[in-house]
Amino acid sequence: MADHNHPLISIAMPTCNRADSYLRQAIQSAVAQTYPNIEIIVSDNCSTDNTEQLVKSFNDSKIRYFRQSKNIGMVPNSNFCLDEAKGAYFILLHDDDLLDHDFVSNCMNAVNDDTNIGIILTGARVIDEEGTMISEDTNKAGGCSTTDLVLCWFKHEVPLYCCNTLYNTKGLKELGGFKSKTNLYEDCAALFLLAAKYGRKDIPTVNASFRRHSHNTGTAVPIKDWCEDSLYLLNIMCNLSKDEKELLRQKGLRYFCRQTYHYTKFKKMRSRIERCYTYWLVYKTFEYVYSPIQYLFGERFFSKNFAHLVLSSLKRKIKGVWFRAPAQ
Repeated sequence: MADHNHPLISIAMPTCNRADSYLRQAIQSAVAQTYPNIEIIVSDNCSTDNTEQLVKSFNDSKIRYFRQSKNIGMVPNSNFCLDEAKGAYFILLHDDDLLDHDFVSNCMNAVNDDTNIGIILTGARVIDEEGTMISEDTNKAGGCSTTDLVLCWFKHEVPLYCCNTLYNTKGLKELGGFKSKTNLYEDCAALFLLAAKYGRKDIPTVNASFRRHSHNTGTAVPIKDWCEDSLYLLNIMCNLSKDEKELLRQKGLRYFCRQTYHYTKFKKMRSRIERCYTYWLVYKTFEYVYSPIQYLFGERFFSKNFAHLVLSSLKRKIKGVWFRAPAQ
C-alpha cells in the first residue's frame, strides 16, 4: 500500500516480446522494492507474445499497463512511459535489467526525500544471460563536478546505465525526454544535462544489474550512427564545461573512438575489406586520435619499453643461435 509521506517514484518499463525471457524477473525486481510509494509503468510495444497476460498475472495495484497499437520504436516507447509518469523521480528499467530490492529506498534515504535533485546515481553490476555476475562497479564519482563526472566515466570509474539512475521527472520532461542525434546515447545526454542544471547525488554502493546478452542493441546499429551520436554527446559534454572544454574533447574523442571500435569488432560484415574500411572510417571520424591497430593489438604493443624488451629478447635469441657451441 502506498505511503504518501514519501515522494512517489515512477519505475518505467518499456518492453517488447520478452515475456518468455527476462520480463518476469524485471517486474519482480520492481514489485519487490522496499520503498513504500512507487508506481510501475509497463508499456508494451505491440508484443506478439503473452506479455499482457504476464503483466496482469502479478495482480498488483502499483502496476499500470499500456499496450501500443503498433511498434513505435524503443526510444519513443521510453518517452511514452515518461509522459505517463507521475512520480518525482523516474527510473527507466529496461525489460532485461534488474533493481536490487532496496534500490529506491537507498536513493531516497541518501537525499532525505528531496525531490529537487537532477540525478541520483548508484553503482551497478553487469550480469550475463543467466544472471551470473560478470563485473561490479561502485560509483566513485562522489562529490565531483559534472566535468569530473564525465572524466570519471571516460576512465570507467562510474557506471552509467539507465537501471542505476534516478532522473528528476520534471526536469527530464522539460528537456523533452530522452533524445539525441541517433538515439543511442539519449540516456547519457539527459543524465549530464540534468546533473549540470540541477545537481546530483552519488551513492557508491551497487544497487542495480545491467544485463549483457546477444540481443543488446550495440552491434546491431550501423557504425555511422554510433559515430554521429558519440560526437553529439561529446559536444554536449564540452558545452557544459567552462574551463576544460579542450581536455574533455581530447579525452572524449579517444574514449568514443575506442567504444566505436568495440562495436566494429563484433559487428558482422561481408568481407575483411569492409571491416578494414569501417575501422579507418571510425579512425578518421574521431580525428585520428586512437589507431585501430593500437586498439586491436593493445596498449603494450605500442609501449617503447615493451618494444625494447622484445627487441632485446630477439637479439639474445639470435645471438644464442649464431654463437651456440656446436654439438659434440
